[in-house]
Amino acid sequence: MAGDLLCLSHLRWGFVYQRPNHLMSRWARERRVFFVEEPVFDSDTPRLSFDEVEPNLKVVVPHLQGGRPHEDTERPLRTLLDELVTDARVRDPILWMYTPMALGFSRHLRRSVTVYDCMDELTGFRGAPPILRELEHELFRTADLVFTGGHSLYEAKRPYHASVHAFPSSVDAAHFAKARRRDPREDPADQRDIPHPRLGFYGVIDERMDVELLQGIAERRPQHHYVVLGPVAKVDPAQLPQLPNLHFLGKKSYEQLPRYLAGWDVAIMPFALNEATRYISPTKTLEYLAAGKPVVSTPIHDVVRPYGEQGLVRIARDADEFVESVDAALAELGTSKFATRRASCDDFVAQTSWERTWAEMHSLVGHVLELRTKPEAQENPCSIISS
Repeated sequence: MAGDLLCLSHLRWGFVYQRPNHLMSRWARERRVFFVEEPVFDSDTPRLSFDEVEPNLKVVVPHLQGGRPHEDTERPLRTLLDELVTDARVRDPILWMYTPMALGFSRHLRRSVTVYDCMDELTGFRGAPPILRELEHELFRTADLVFTGGHSLYEAKRPYHASVHAFPSSVDAAHFAKARRRDPREDPADQRDIPHPRLGFYGVIDERMDVELLQGIAERRPQHHYVVLGPVAKVDPAQLPQLPNLHFLGKKSYEQLPRYLAGWDVAIMPFALNEATRYISPTKTLEYLAAGKPVVSTPIHDVVRPYGEQGLVRIARDADEFVESVDAALAELGTSKFATRRASCDDFVAQTSWERTWAEMHSLVGHVLELRTKPEAQENPCSIISS
């Protein structure tokens, strides 16, 4: 497949390494990828900045004047996007969208294929713009393909488009398997003196984390120590629980995560049950399992099915069940039952990878492009929008 890929994202490349990073890095093996982030408001004159984070992959950041309401940003963003397309000589790209909010400045672009990679139910997030749902339905009308970040999200979106495909979170198993080779001398400095047993979580600390649950389990088991890694977003850090056995160590890089995981006894997922978590398929589930760690989670739909139902992850509905599940996981460590459970987890992890996920997406995009080359498609390019 020839041509470039233009990705419009609500997530910043350097925030946490997740689905867009894995997929765009693989697309960059065969084509130029321009990863366009949301604007920052720090410039008197609209401009773009570029950072080539990997070969063939540039992160593009629009810089706009501060104090503008959202509706006043679309015109300068459209101008900047047109400049990018012209200056970089981008022709009929694959347009890969993570947010319908980008339609306001991109719907005029000519593209070869439009992909909506719906990794989250953005309308359920705190502060979601009221117009988001309307724009998503417009994107359903113009997209060639819709990918979803989990099975429950697939069930929610498939009535709105004829070609919706479920691609749950995947894993780079080899990267997280490094956590199995535990060497206490390699324990990161800020974790080294934290006593065992250690329970760990990494991810964005926002409205998806049940901080009351976290406090409750920490209070019920003061002898357990909880390591929490990740940036704080949309939550006042001062409102996070403060206990001697709770350790908030801040954001860590993707490369560092296996070193921290290696020193944990149990991995936890204390997610709140709310609109923001209703459709999530946490990437960390498979990452924890690939690291060989027992996992305890609240009953997130896409964790219960399949991980809970197959006995790969313990499911807990409240603080009492959570600490009981952690106690059971700790008691099982080093036993034959733990070895059997880990083997089942390894078999499950082996069934998926980001490489396989990308290859299946690649095939679907290739099929659309192939249809575009047929004479009848060229006479009636129904979903190709031109200015």
